[in-house]
Amino acid sequence: MKPIIPFEPVRAETIPLGSEWTHQLKWDGVRILAYRESGTTRLFNRQLRERTGQYPELLAPLLDAESYIVDGEVVALAPDGKPSFHEVMRRDGIRRLDRVPQLVREVPVFYMVFDLLELDGVALTQLPLTERMQRLEARLLPSSTVQLVQSQTDGAALFEVVREHGLEGIVSKRLDSAYPQGGKDERWVKVKNYGDIIAVIGGYTTRDNTVNALLAGVYHEGQLRFIGKVGTGKLTRADWRHLTTTLATIGSDTCPFVDHHPELRGASWVQPLLTAKIRFTEWRWQEGRTMRHPSLQAFVEVPPESCTLK
Repeated sequence: MKPIIPFEPVRAETIPLGSEWTHQLKWDGVRILAYRESGTTRLFNRQLRERTGQYPELLAPLLDAESYIVDGEVVALAPDGKPSFHEVMRRDGIRRLDRVPQLVREVPVFYMVFDLLELDGVALTQLPLTERMQRLEARLLPSSTVQLVQSQTDGAALFEVVREHGLEGIVSKRLDSAYPQGGKDERWVKVKNYGDIIAVIGGYTTRDNTVNALLAGVYHEGQLRFIGKVGTGKLTRADWRHLTTTLATIGSDTCPFVDHHPELRGASWVQPLLTAKIRFTEWRWQEGRTMRHPSLQAFVEVPPESCTLK
């Protein structure tokens, strides 16, 4: 079987309504397609890089079938029981396969499957999603490591559960959608559950003499803790140029952060006077992690000392 590039959802800000849609949890993991033929399973990610060696516990038959292509997400859990991209990357990023047995014990993974693209030599990608899901459910062999992603008719209610538990988001799919390989369009949409925080700007990095990212922090026990590097958001190029001038007026020779994080290398420092609203998808500060997918929303006028972890 030749590996294929999976169909991707596009980002949306609102949940689609109507009976023609089904809604599923968006698992914060690694997209993996499983290919089985001639009694052997191989695993590939969305970039078509093989991951068979990284996940040996997923190589047993997943379906009651001789051959198949299954689409899903490999997930690992943090100590709080929530899916953690950081944890799953400990497995996915293994390059020395002699370390796999140890990490299988330390970081167990689960394969959450949600689509069936080929079954016993017959391509299913042109069938509607409803038929593919029915065949997947009928043939799946659930286990402690393999489970079917459940679908819901009420996307708004599912998203409330996501908000309540701090999960990543949902994916909404048209029930009549085919599966164009390597495609991406509005038949599948993802709505993410974002968090927001007001943070202090303590430094920046530049490219071509213009600021290209800000270094953000919040106070904890009287010390400014680094929480992430923010280089995307709602600022225009003109805004970044203006910001370059502004930051030059409050420059400092001293790093305001107490941390020694790798992302702080080569940065320029400023007095911790500016504050900004930052959106993020995940932030496990209790574990010493920085924000995931931070995005600058706006500068706000609040006392810097009020920007705390609590």
